[in-house]
Amino acid sequence: MNKDIRIVYMGTPEFAVESLKTLVEGGYNVVGVVTMPDKPVGRHGSVLQPSPVKQYAESAGLPVLQPEKLKDEYFLAQLKSLEADLQIVVAFRMLPEVVWDMPRLGTFNLHASLLPQYRGAAPINWAVINGDTETGATTFFLTREIDTGKIILQEHLPIADTDDAGIVHDALMQMGAGLVLQTVDLIATGQVNAISQEQFYSNISDLRPAPKLFKDNTRIDWKHPVKQIYDFVRGLSPYPAAWAELVLSDGSRQQLKIFQSEKRLAEHNLPSGTVVTDNKTNIDIATPDGYLHILSLQLAGKKRMTPTDFLNGFKQLEGALVE
Repeated sequence: MNKDIRIVYMGTPEFAVESLKTLVEGGYNVVGVVTMPDKPVGRHGSVLQPSPVKQYAESAGLPVLQPEKLKDEYFLAQLKSLEADLQIVVAFRMLPEVVWDMPRLGTFNLHASLLPQYRGAAPINWAVINGDTETGATTFFLTREIDTGKIILQEHLPIADTDDAGIVHDALMQMGAGLVLQTVDLIATGQVNAISQEQFYSNISDLRPAPKLFKDNTRIDWKHPVKQIYDFVRGLSPYPAAWAELVLSDGSRQQLKIFQSEKRLAEHNLPSGTVVTDNKTNIDIATPDGYLHILSLQLAGKKRMTPTDFLNGFKQLEGALVE
């Protein structure tokens, strides 16, 4: 097998580290790594934090490029000088054609879903939010339209009813690393038989999207059935977390994040969003068909905690609502 093909790897978060590490340890010739510029952190943004991919790349002695703009002439010249045969993208950003079209063997991406389902920025979260019982990972060649290129390989992953997005993320990170290695093996030996995504669906309306997560699409709607709310909570845990406004009996409001819960079907006459508590260890929130039993939550400005710890320091839940 030709492991001398010159590979440029592009990625930023922890999810992308495992695939890069697998390539390096598999003996492939990674000639450069492209990642996001260091991020200002700390109280005044005075400390610059390198991305997880940069940290690993430097520990492995790999050259690192950190362009602000991917069409910058200096960056493009640097990238061209690496003379890559193949580029690999894992959790990076949208590439302009001048970048993805550069290497002779093309550019492929690892996407954390079973494409063509869940094209977009948050495929792991939306698969869990929608209550899917399986997801997976896909490698595909980049083309002009985002997440639409020809599929190279796919692998399926079951989702348990108790899995949250963090658990699925970690499982797909490991699975994806193996899929990236298999994909490079196929490309290096000229055995790729990529398949058009159009073969996997008959109507574009059959596809579920995976849009970026913002504050307005991560708020809990307490009018939904308890199963739907439960899936919403685990699909957004541990990050960015599902949230609601806690409205106290005096009318004051505080933002509340919910990280872990259980679903309990039950008949009752309470308005949705009513908080039910024994003021000791239990917090339940009424839904149309039952209760969401809270296991882990966080008030704005406070630490994440159990209901017991929360109730120890918070005695005003009588008559409270969430909305």
